Amino acid sequence: MTVIIWITEGTWQATVDAAREHAPASADLVLLHVAGDDVSEMVRGSFAGLLGRDRRGRDAVSQVEAISRAAAAALLDDAAARLGRPAARLPRRGRVEREVVRAADGADLLICARDGDRSHLGPHSLGPATRFVIDHAPCPVLLVWPGQPPGADSLPPLPPGPPPGPPPRRPPRP
Repeated sequence: MTVIIWITEGTWQATVDAAREHAPASADLVLLHVAGDDVSEMVRGSFAGLLGRDRRGRDAVSQVEAISRAAAAALLDDAAARLGRPAARLPRRGRVEREVVRAADGADLLICARDGDRSHLGPHSLGPATRFVIDHAPCPVLLVWPGQPPGADSLPPLPPGPPPGPPPRRPPRP
C-alpha cells in the first residue's frame, strides 16, 4: 500500500498526524511537497518586462528557486521528523493541484488537509487547489481538519420555504 501525504506550509502537521494514525505500519509512505511556479515566473517577468532583459534577471530567478528548494527541503525534513517512520520525499514544481493529482496516480491513499475557511463547515473550507485535487484524485482521499473542526452549529441556516424535493417528473413523450 502506498500512501501519499501532501505537505503544505499551513497544514502539514495535520496530514502527518493523520498518516501516523491511519496508515498501516506496512505502508510505503511518501511525503509530497509541490512548489508553485508562480513566484519564479513573476520574478522572471518583472526583469524581462519592467526592468529590461539583463543578466540580473536570470540570477534573481535562480536565487528565488534556490530559496524555494531549500524551504521545501526543510519542510519535508520537519514532516519526516514528526512522522517518525521511514518515508520517501517527493519535492515537485509546477501547477500545485495538477502535480498532486499526478503524484497520487497509482497510490492507494492520498492524505490532504482543508486549507480554506476553517471557521465554518462546508465547501468554503477547501481552497481551490485542494478542491481540484479532491475532484480529480485517482485514488481514495483522506481529508483532515487542521486543528479542531468547527461544530455543527456553524452550518448555514436553511433557506426559507419548503425543503427542496426531487425535480418534477416530465410525462413521457408520445
